[in-house]
Amino acid sequence: MPEFARFSYFGDPVKTTAAWRETPDGPAFTVGDLGRLDDEGYLYLVDRKNDMIISGGENVYPREVEEVLLAHPAIDQASVLGLPHEHWGEQVVAFVVVRPGMNVSSDELKQACTARLSRYKIPKEFRTVTDLPRNRMGKIDRRQLRENALKV
Repeated sequence: MPEFARFSYFGDPVKTTAAWRETPDGPAFTVGDLGRLDDEGYLYLVDRKNDMIISGGENVYPREVEEVLLAHPAIDQASVLGLPHEHWGEQVVAFVVVRPGMNVSSDELKQACTARLSRYKIPKEFRTVTDLPRNRMGKIDRRQLRENALKV
């Protein structure tokens, strides 16, 4: 068995087949991570392709917005999604869990984002929640969060 054949999605042959790409250097397995190289050749993971929000033709990486929100002293947890918008395709929506005993308004969060993000990356809506859904690995379950948000 070739070395590259050991890479697959467990129990999902369709997803496995879709993840393989032929490159000039031979076969490559892609998992959808997006990254960038700096001038010194260091690789920085930016986000996951499946999580990227496209709003009005602009790409928004949720992780970048989440990092700005998490830098705010009142925010304990944050997750950013693209939810349907009739004109822009998707709109940036932030879900935040506020630290116990603290308060923060949507205007304060918008100001914090305005100071560090391009205008099109600023969430159009901030939703305060008591907790964010998590998967078995303890990561925020974006799929469940999206389903919950669309029910409202």
